[in-house]
Amino acid sequence: MTSLLAAVAAAAVLALSGAASAQPAAPKGAAVKSDSEIAAVRKALEQKFPGAELGSVTKTPYFGLYEVQLDNRLVYTDAKARYLLVGAVYDTETKINLTDERQRKLNRVDTALLPLDWAIKKVKGTGERVMYVFSDADCPFCAKLEQELKGVDNVTIYTFLFPIDSLHPDAARKSRMIWCAEDRAQAWEAYYDTGALPNNSGDCDNPVSKTQELGAKYRVNATPTLLFADGSVVPGALPAQRIETELRNAEAEAKKLAAAKK
Repeated sequence: MTSLLAAVAAAAVLALSGAASAQPAAPKGAAVKSDSEIAAVRKALEQKFPGAELGSVTKTPYFGLYEVQLDNRLVYTDAKARYLLVGAVYDTETKINLTDERQRKLNRVDTALLPLDWAIKKVKGTGERVMYVFSDADCPFCAKLEQELKGVDNVTIYTFLFPIDSLHPDAARKSRMIWCAEDRAQAWEAYYDTGALPNNSGDCDNPVSKTQELGAKYRVNATPTLLFADGSVVPGALPAQRIETELRNAEAEAKKLAAAKK
């Protein structure tokens, strides 16, 4: 049912997306009115979805819809919250998935708050760029990502060990052994290259349980999950070329965010 709703929603938006660029300028006093409308939509949603996690509610420039962050997912509704539109909004001129772009901004992580001493640090080349990865030792997609990362240079990678116990019950043990190695970065790489684990019991002081809690805090629910310099979160084993694009875009966006704070 959800996939059907998404397909219908996407089709409807694609057919009507030209309306987004034809919005007239907002009259004076519109901001106050918009605030009251948003408050009304929020109240209606709270009544209809008691107990649901309701995030931002924003008036969109298309179709009179409101963008709603509901249980960490973006949906769209009308002014009376009678209907929900589930799916992605595309701009047919720029070919941009507006829903995805907006979701990434809303889910940004303040990378300055990440406890980097809980991560395995690997510096490649100059290490001038930076990315963060939540990874499960027994996740096949994480293994694929490690192979793709071999083709990415001049980057510092912080890997947070994030075993998903329900899927890979032995991953936590392996993670602790890798963390307890004399050279963690080398042990992590060797494990993915050969399957060999360090010769230790994994009983040293380690952050594995804390990194599991950290991932849960940031709603990491799949591995690998990548974070970039601007705090954007991207799940999946991205190919090297896509990683390069994300690094470049994130560095530029991080500079804009830093300048805006000054």
